[in-house]
Amino acid sequence: MRSLDWSEIRVGDEVTPLVIDVNATVIAAGAIATRDFMPVHHDREYANVQGAPDIFMNILSDTAYCSRFLTDWAGPDARVARIAIRLGVPVFPGHTLTYTGSVSAVWRTEDEGFVDIEFTAVDDLGEHVSGTATLGLPLDGPT
Repeated sequence: MRSLDWSEIRVGDEVTPLVIDVNATVIAAGAIATRDFMPVHHDREYANVQGAPDIFMNILSDTAYCSRFLTDWAGPDARVARIAIRLGVPVFPGHTLTYTGSVSAVWRTEDEGFVDIEFTAVDDLGEHVSGTATLGLPLDGPT
């Protein structure tokens, strides 16, 4: 996979959507990988007692999937310079998460090109996460 050429990115460009079919394994594996052992992320019975209909994804997994969405689009030379997310509705097993976004600004410093992105991820209940991010890309084009 090649990285995007920073000089060819324009405000309004759409980020390639990312679709994730969420199941219990995705949720529990994400919690384990991020060392979040809170039972609501792997124990359905415990989640039920807490008022949730099932286990649900943790915020660290959300941040990781948002980063993946951005770097899958921009390529291996991109770096996530800044990311800010806001959680909305939960995501449970059986839901589909769809990430979309667009370029809101393109700018540079002396050494690096930057792309600002606004994005959302929706699931079966509505907007699961929204956010903004800044990606850094080399000025000398993709490798």
